[in-house]
Parts: sequence; C-alpha cells; structure tokens
Amino acid sequence: MRKFLFVLFLVGLTGWLSSCATGPKSPRGPAGPSTATTPGSSGPRGDAIHMVGPGETFWRIAKMYDVPLATIMKANGISDPKDLKMGQRLKVPNAANIKAVVSLFPSDKWKYLIIHHSATEEGSSLQFHHSHLAKGWDKGVGYHFVIDNRTSGKQDGEIEATPRWIKQLDGAHCKASDMNSKAVGICLVGNFSEDKVSKKQMDSLVFLVETLRKYYGIPVKNIIAHGHVSGSSTDCPGKRFPWEDFKRRIR
Repeated sequence: MRKFLFVLFLVGLTGWLSSCATGPKSPRGPAGPSTATTPGSSGPRGDAIHMVGPGETFWRIAKMYDVPLATIMKANGISDPKDLKMGQRLKVPNAANIKAVVSLFPSDKWKYLIIHHSATEEGSSLQFHHSHLAKGWDKGVGYHFVIDNRTSGKQDGEIEATPRWIKQLDGAHCKASDMNSKAVGICLVGNFSEDKVSKKQMDSLVFLVETLRKYYGIPVKNIIAHGHVSGSSTDCPGKRFPWEDFKRRIR
C-alpha cells in the first residue's frame, strides 16, 4: 500500500512540475510570441536596399526579404548583428519581393485598433520617430505600426513595427478615451483628405488588422478611425479614407 501511494505521489509531482515548466497561458493568444507573415512571392529576385527603421533587427529584415541573415551581414561587412543602426542603408542580395512580418506577443492589454493617416505626402517610421522626438515624446514614434506609401526609401504597403510594438509599450497616438493605454495605433502614410489609399496599403492594412484582431480577440466594433474615438476632434484618417469598404473586408 505504501509503495502504491508513493508511486501516485511521484506521478502527481511529475505532472505538477510539468505544468510549472510550461507556465500559464495568456488568455489571448498562445503561451509565447509568434509571427505572422504574408505568403512569399514567386516573382523575380534582385538586389535591394533596405533603410533600417527604429527597432528593426537583422532577423526581421532577413525574414522580410527571404535572405539568410548571414548573407545580409556579409554583404554589408557586419560581423556582429548588434551593430545594426537605425537609419542605416543595408544591401540585401538576391532579395525576394518584400513580405509583411508581424510579431505577436501574448497580452490581454490590447482592446482596440485605431486607424490613422499621417496627413503628409511622405513618411516612414524613421521620419516619424525623429519628428515625435522633436515634439518631446521621449520614446519617439507614437504609433505601433506604420504602413508605407513608397516614399522615404520604403515600399508601397510595407508594414513597419515600431519599438512601441516590439516592447509592448503604450502608444502616443490617441489621448481621447485613454486609448494610448489600450489601443494599437496603426498609421498609413499619406493625406487621405486629398489622396486615395493605394491598393497595396489597403491590402496590408487588412492583413495587419485581421492578424491582430484574431490573435487578441478584438471585436470588429473596436476597430475605430481616430476621428471616431469619443472625445477626439479630428477627421483622421481623412475624409477620403474608404472606411466602409475597409470594414466590409474585415467582417
């Protein structure tokens, strides 16, 4: 009898230790970080130049262009990946067409997605980082994601994840209704009170929003234009932003 009880004790102890080793799962998403990417392109490859944005890593850049990390480092004479610098122009040999890479972190913090436009003809995460620092925002760029428009050395529809997303920090994009603490800020480069959203930008926005809302369990009603947030006084993301068409694509 004692031997039988001892065996039961060992089995129970083993199960308890196993559960401690895996750790508690987040109520939203899996237990650890994951990555979502758009499908790879079958188009022709060629050398590319990549402007390094705030918070970018060799790992992410290599995944975006489907080129081994070591190949990119060798092409740029870099031996330590920590030597990557914001604003640096990297040669990417034999690059595939760029694809989106979105890192996902377990969290129950994110309840809303807020859509913005930059209200400028040009821009990038790097440019917004410098302009927001100049405004006195010590963490730089206030958005979590920027979707580019083929200006400032970026490709049309390119998705940039900023340090605020990578470090899971509050945003600095919407003070109204305390959205900075609970909403992911997504900014499309462009002035959509005057211009139209490009097809590639819209496709990237739909992919990003669908990825985030499904992972974090965000209801469609909580995907909001900046100007629709209670207490805000702006027409962001612009009078010509195709809001109804966008919402139809994510329903």
